[in-house]
Amino acid sequence: MQKMQRPPLNEDFALKETNPHLGGGKVTGDKLTSTYDLVEQMQYLYVRVVKAKELPGKDPTGSCDPYVEVKLGNYKGVTRHFEKKSNPEWNQVFSFSKDRIQASELEVTVKDKDFLKDDFIGRVRFDLIEIPKRVPPDSPLAPQWYRLEDRKADKVKGELMLAVWWGTQADEAFSEALHSDAAAVSGDGLANIKSKVYLSPKLWYLRVNVIEAQDLIPNTPGRYPEVFVKAILGNQALRTRISQSRSINPLWNEDLMFVAAEPFEEPLLLSVEDRVAPNKDEVLGKAAIPLQYVDRRLDHKPVNSRWYHLEKHVIIEGEKKKDTKFASRIHMRICLEGGYHVLDESTYYSSDLRPTAKQLWKQSIGVLELGILNAQGLLPMKTKDGRGTTDAYCVAKYGQKWVRTRTIIDSSSPKWNEQYTWEVSDPCTVITIGVFDNGHLHGGDKSAGARDSRIGKVRIRLSTLETDRVYTHSYPLIVLHPSGVKKMGEIHLAVRFTCSSLLNMMYMYSLPLLPKMHYLNPLTVSQLDSLRHQATQIVSTRLSRAEPPLRKEVVEYMLDVGSHMWSMRRSKANFVRIMNVFGGLIAVGKWFDQICHWRNPITTVLIHILFLILVLYPELILPTIFLYLFLIGLWYYRWRPRHPPHMDTRLSHADSAHPDELDEEFDTFPTSPSRASDIIRMRYDRLRSIAGKIQTVVGDLATQGERLQSLLSWRDPRATALFVLFCLIAAIALYVTPFQVVALITGFYVLRHPRFRHKLPSVPLNFFRRLPARTDCML
Repeated sequence: MQKMQRPPLNEDFALKETNPHLGGGKVTGDKLTSTYDLVEQMQYLYVRVVKAKELPGKDPTGSCDPYVEVKLGNYKGVTRHFEKKSNPEWNQVFSFSKDRIQASELEVTVKDKDFLKDDFIGRVRFDLIEIPKRVPPDSPLAPQWYRLEDRKADKVKGELMLAVWWGTQADEAFSEALHSDAAAVSGDGLANIKSKVYLSPKLWYLRVNVIEAQDLIPNTPGRYPEVFVKAILGNQALRTRISQSRSINPLWNEDLMFVAAEPFEEPLLLSVEDRVAPNKDEVLGKAAIPLQYVDRRLDHKPVNSRWYHLEKHVIIEGEKKKDTKFASRIHMRICLEGGYHVLDESTYYSSDLRPTAKQLWKQSIGVLELGILNAQGLLPMKTKDGRGTTDAYCVAKYGQKWVRTRTIIDSSSPKWNEQYTWEVSDPCTVITIGVFDNGHLHGGDKSAGARDSRIGKVRIRLSTLETDRVYTHSYPLIVLHPSGVKKMGEIHLAVRFTCSSLLNMMYMYSLPLLPKMHYLNPLTVSQLDSLRHQATQIVSTRLSRAEPPLRKEVVEYMLDVGSHMWSMRRSKANFVRIMNVFGGLIAVGKWFDQICHWRNPITTVLIHILFLILVLYPELILPTIFLYLFLIGLWYYRWRPRHPPHMDTRLSHADSAHPDELDEEFDTFPTSPSRASDIIRMRYDRLRSIAGKIQTVVGDLATQGERLQSLLSWRDPRATALFVLFCLIAAIALYVTPFQVVALITGFYVLRHPRFRHKLPSVPLNFFRRLPARTDCML
C-alpha cells in the first residue's frame, strides 16, 4: 500500500492550530457554558439614548432642534437631530469597546443644532466604575429618566431617558448599536457596516412542456409556416426547435426548463413565431402565464395539460379582453418542480442538497456552529489620505442562510468575535467563509463604480469534522491574482459540528446525494449548466436588493461563479491529481516486478507460499483482502487528519503558474476585441469552451480516485469507521460462507432481470459519492 504523503507547503500558506480564550474561559467538560462559547468574550459599554422631555428652547423663537452627543474620551457618537421638538425620541444605541477605553467618565450631552455653533442644553455624567453589568439571558436593563445638569453640575430644565450598562457581543443590542470605531462613517454608509443575516430566495425549476398548437393564422398565406415557440421568464429566454409538421397545427412535445424565485414577480411570456426568412421571425400569437397559478408537483407523476389562448398582444391588467370566436391556442403542460434541488452552487462545494418543496425535507441531523474570531495581517486594499487601509467584513454561507459580520473600520487585524448557527441536514456539505473589503462606506450606494474587494475565502467540509469537537485554526486567506498567488492575511475561526443522532447521520451515507427526481427524471449536463447560471444570477440580484445589500461580486465569489471556465493551471493540477491516484497502482506494479525478479528473496518466497495457500483454499481470498483493508484502516487511524482541509497552493499549481497562463485564466469570456482579430477570438473561445469541459471531466476522474483513497484515510471519520466496520463484518461473513455460494449470489445479482433493478443509485454507490475528495483544497 502506498504511503499517504502530502507535498510540502510553504509555511505562509499553512493552516495553524490555535488555542484562543473562548467564551470567557468558562469550561465544563468538553463544552463551554456561554451562549457565545466559540468566540472570545469582548466587553462593551452600551448607551441607549431613548428620548427626552421638556427641553428648553434655545432659538429666538423659543424652539430647539435637539440631538444627543455621547462622549467617552476621544470617542463620541451623535444621534440624529429633530427640527423644533422639545420631546424628541431617538431610541439609538451606542457601543464602546472596553479595550479602547482610556477615560474614566461617560458624558451624555443634549445640544441644540444651530447654523453657526450648536447650543449646550444639558448633560448627564456617569462614572464608569458605577455602571452596572448585564449578562444574558438577563432581561434588558430598563432605561431611566435623568435630570439634565449644566456645566457647573447644577440641575437645569429637561430630562433624558437613558440606559447604560456593561455587556458583551452576546447582548441583543450589539447588532443594532453604532460602534465607536464607525464614528467617521457618513450617514449613507452606516447601513453598510452592520451585521446581518440573509436568506436566499426560494428557487424552483419551472418545466414548460410545449406539446402542440392549433388554428394558427400565418401572416403570409400560401406558404408552409416554420413555427417555433419562444418562452421568456425574466432574463431567461428559451425556444423550441422548428416544428417538423409544417402546418397551422404544429407539434413539438419539447421541454423548456427555467429557474423561478419566490415571490413570483414576473409572468411566463410565450410567443409562437414563424420563421419567414433567415433573420426574420413573425409573431403569430402571445400568452402571459402568471406563475402563482401554475401547478406544483413533488414527484415524477405528470400534471394535467392545458390549452392556452394566443393573442396578438398580451392583455395587461385593467384592459378589457376582446372575445374572439375562433382563436389560436397552444397546448402545454406547465409545472413548478418541487422534487429537484436547484443547484446555485458548484456541485463540489454544495452547502444544501435538499429539494425545493419543504414537504420532502428530512429531519436535521445536527447543528453547525461557527465562531468568526478575528483576522491577522490583512493587506491594505485601498488608499485613504495617502495611506493604505482595509475595512474588512466576513460573509459565511451554508444552506439558504447567509451571514455577514459588521465591518471593522481601518484595521489590518479586525476582531469580530461573532457566532452563528446553522441546522445541518446532510454531513457531506461545505460551509464557505469569505472576507471582503467594504468599498461603500463613504457615500453608500452613491459611490459609483465602487466594489467590495475579495480578500480570500475558506471552505470547510462538514464530513471531515469530528462531532462535538471545537476546531480552532487560523486559515490563510489566499487569492489568485493575474500577477500570481498572494496571501492576503489570515482568518481565525472556531467550528463545531454537533450531531443529534449518530445513527441517522450514518444512515445518510446510504442515501442518494441529490433528491430522487434527479435520478428518476434527470436533467442534461447542458441544462444543469444553464440553470445553475440562471440560479446564481437570481440569487445575486435578490441579495443585492437587501438592506444592507450583499453585493453581486460578493455573492458570485462565494458561489464560485466561473469556476468551470478553462484554465491551464487547473488542468495541470487535475492531471497531477490523476497521476497521484494512479501512483498507487504504479507502485504495486513496480513492487510485483521486484517480486518476479527476486530482488528480495525472502519476500518472494513468502509471496509464493501465500499464492499456494490461496490457490489451495480460494475461499480465503476475499476474507484476506477485506481483513487486510480493515487492518490498513486501523493502522492509518494513528495518522488521521486532525484539522480541516484548507486551500492548497501546491495542489492547485497556483505557486508555479506561468504569467501567460494566469493572463489567460483572468481573460474575459468572450475575449476582449483588443486582444485579437474576430476569427482568432472565435477559435480561442471555442477552444476554451471545449477545454473547460475536458478540465471538468479530468477533475471528476481525480475526485473519484481520491474518494477511493479516502476510504481508509480517516479524512471523513464516520465514513472510514463505517467502511472499516464493514470490512470486518464482510471478512467474518465471507469466512463462514462457502466461496461457491458467494460467487453464485454475486453472479445472479449482477445478471438480475431489469424488473428487479431500481433507477435510484445503490447503497454502495451512494456511500462512495459522499466520500470527501481534495476538491475542497483546490483554489
